[in-house]
Amino acid sequence: MIAPLHSSLDNRFLCLKNIRTFLSTCCEKFGLKRSELFEAFDLFDVQDFGKVIYTLSALSWTPIAQNRGIMPFPTEEECIGDEDIYSGLSDQIPKMTEYDKRCCCLREIQQTEEKYTDTLGSIQQHFMKPLQRFLKPQDIEIIFINIEDLLRVHTHFLKDMKEALGTPGAANLYQVFIKYKERFLIYGRYCSQVESASKHLDRVAAAREDVQMKLEECSQRANNGRFTLRDLLMVPMQRVLKYHLLLQELVKHTQEAMEKENLRLALDAMRDLAQCVNEVKRDNETLRQITNFQLSIENLDQSLAHYGRPKIDGELKITSVERRSKMDRYAFLLDKALLICKRRGDSYDLKDFVNLHSFQIRDDSSGDRDNKKWSHMFLLIEDQGAQGYELFFKTRELKKKWMEQFEMAISNIYPENATANGHDFQMFSFEETTSCKACQMLLRGTFYQGYRCHRCRAPAHKECLGRVPPCGRHGQDFPGTMKKDKLHRRAQDKKRNELGLPKMEVFQEYYGLPPPPGAIGPFLRLNPGDIVELTKAEAEQNWWEGRNTSTNEIGWFPCNRVKPYIRGPPQDLSVHLWYAGPMERAGAESILANRSDGTFLVRQRVKDAAEFAISIKYNVEVKHIKIMTAEGLYRITEKKAFRGLTELVEFYQQNSLKDCFKSLDTTLQFPFKEPEKRTISKPA
Repeated sequence: MIAPLHSSLDNRFLCLKNIRTFLSTCCEKFGLKRSELFEAFDLFDVQDFGKVIYTLSALSWTPIAQNRGIMPFPTEEECIGDEDIYSGLSDQIPKMTEYDKRCCCLREIQQTEEKYTDTLGSIQQHFMKPLQRFLKPQDIEIIFINIEDLLRVHTHFLKDMKEALGTPGAANLYQVFIKYKERFLIYGRYCSQVESASKHLDRVAAAREDVQMKLEECSQRANNGRFTLRDLLMVPMQRVLKYHLLLQELVKHTQEAMEKENLRLALDAMRDLAQCVNEVKRDNETLRQITNFQLSIENLDQSLAHYGRPKIDGELKITSVERRSKMDRYAFLLDKALLICKRRGDSYDLKDFVNLHSFQIRDDSSGDRDNKKWSHMFLLIEDQGAQGYELFFKTRELKKKWMEQFEMAISNIYPENATANGHDFQMFSFEETTSCKACQMLLRGTFYQGYRCHRCRAPAHKECLGRVPPCGRHGQDFPGTMKKDKLHRRAQDKKRNELGLPKMEVFQEYYGLPPPPGAIGPFLRLNPGDIVELTKAEAEQNWWEGRNTSTNEIGWFPCNRVKPYIRGPPQDLSVHLWYAGPMERAGAESILANRSDGTFLVRQRVKDAAEFAISIKYNVEVKHIKIMTAEGLYRITEKKAFRGLTELVEFYQQNSLKDCFKSLDTTLQFPFKEPEKRTISKPA
C-alpha cells in the first residue's frame, strides 16, 4: 500500500500547487519569460533562492507592478551579492525525497480527477437538467454534446483509479490509463463541437432573456456564480489534453525501473490520445472547409471529401491540349484531385476535374522571368500522354509553393514503401477506431487517417509503411500492385460480384439533406435508378453506407431512399434500329463509311460476347467507343453508369459525347438502320 500521506506532506502538496499557480500567473498576467522563472522546488526546497530573488526582481520591474507604485529592485545603486545570507537556509530545512515528490504527483492525479468528475456532474445536475425545461431537445444536444457519456466514463475511470492507487506503489495505475485510452476517444466528438456549442449557447441566451436569467441562476447554485456554463464547457477539452502532462511528471519522479517503464506505456497512450483528439478536431474543421468549397462550386456532382484534404487553392493561368491560349482560372488542389474553375463573383464554375491518380508533374523553367508576371510554369501530364496542362503562376514563389503541394498530394496517393514487404497500401478512410500495424499507435482523424493494404487489410501510418510485417496474402487473387493498374480494378469488380454483396435500387433522390449524423462520414449522392452496393447496413439503423455504382462514390444515406435491386430479364436488343449484333470494327467501318456524320451503331464484340461497342461517323472518320460492363451496369466513362444498354444509348442521343471524349462533340444522331436522309441541293 502507498504510505499514508501525513499532514506535512498534505501541506507540501498544497504549497507546490500554490507555487505553480504563482509561476503560471507570472507568465500569463505579468508577461515574464520562462527563462526568468524559478522552478517550484527551487523555492520549496530552498535549492536556489537566488533564482527566486531574480524572479521577484523581474516581477517588480513589470508595468503592472510599476503602475501599482511598487518600488522595483535592485536599483542601479544596489549590488546583488546577498546570496550568502540565504546559503545556509537549505541546510536547515529537510529536503523532499523523490518518494515524497512521487506521492505528491499521485495525490495531484487523484484529487484533480475527483474535482473534474464533480465538475462533469455539476454540469449535468445544475445546468443540463434545469435547462431541459427551457430549451428544445436539439438545443440541449448541441450545447451539451456528449457530456453525459463523459460523466459515465469518468465515474468508472475514477473508481478504477482509486483501486489502483490503493495497491502497493500504485503499480497498476498505468493499466488504468491504457484501458481507458479507447473509451476516451469520445472526446474527439466533444472537442470538435465545443466551439460551436459555445456559440450556439451565446445565440440562445442573447435571443431569450428567460434563458439568460436561468443560466445565471444555475451558475449561482453550482458554484456561487464563479464560473458560467460557457467556462465549464471548456473544462473537458483542457482535462483530456492534460493527462500526458500529469503522467510525464510522475515518470520523472519514479525510480524503480519496471514501474518507470510501465508508466511510460501509459504516457505514450495518453500522448497518442491527445494527438488523436486534436486531429479529430482538425479534421472536422477541414470537413467544414470542404463543405464551403462544395457549396461555392457549381456543376460539382460529387463529394469532395472523397478526394482527401485540401492542399492549396488560388488563381492561376492554364493551357491544355485542346486550348493553347492562356485562360484565367481558380484551382482547388486536394490529395487526390485538382478542380479547375472559372470565378464568377463569390462562386466558381467547374471547368475540369482532374483525378491525380493518373497524372504527374514536371518542372519547366525555360520561360521563367522574374520581371514578368505569369511566366512561371510547370506541367501536369497524364501518364499515357493523352491529356496535359500547363499551369502558370504570378511569381516564382507561388509556383514553388504549388509544386510542393502537388508533390505532397501525389506522394500521398503513391507513398514511398507502398509495396514494401509484398503489400499494396492505398489511402483509406477507416470507420472504426484503428491502430497502426507497425507502431500500434492510433490512426488519427475522421477520414483518410492512413493507409490500408488492399491484400491483407493491414492498417498503417504513412511513415510506418516500410515497417509493417510482410503481407499475409499474395498471389493470383490480387494481380497488380498499384491502384493505377486496370487489371487490378477489374479483379476488384469481379471479386465484388463473386461475394454477392447486397445491392439496392434508389427510388428517391438524396443530395445530403439531412446530413449523416455526427462525423460518421461523407454523404452519398443518390438519383432515382442508381444502384447502390451496400458496405455497411443494419436493419435497425436509419443510416447505411454504400457505393453508388453509377459514380463509384462511397458514403452514407438514409435507408428509406432505396429498395432491394431486382435484376430484370435480358433485353431483346434486335428490336432497336441501332443494334448491329456481333460485328468487328472493320465491318462497322464498312457500313458507316458512306453515311452522314452522326450515324451510329451498337455492336456486340466478336471476341467477347459479353462486351459491346459504339461505332459512330464523325468528321468523316469512324470512331469506336468501348462500352464497359461490370456489376450489371453499362458505362463509357467512370463518371456515369446505366442499368441497361438501351438507357445508355437513349442518354447519349440527348447528351453530347464530349463530356466523355472532348474531341467528339456530337450526340448519337442517326441509327444506322434508318434510311439515309441526304440534303440534295437544287440546281441553280
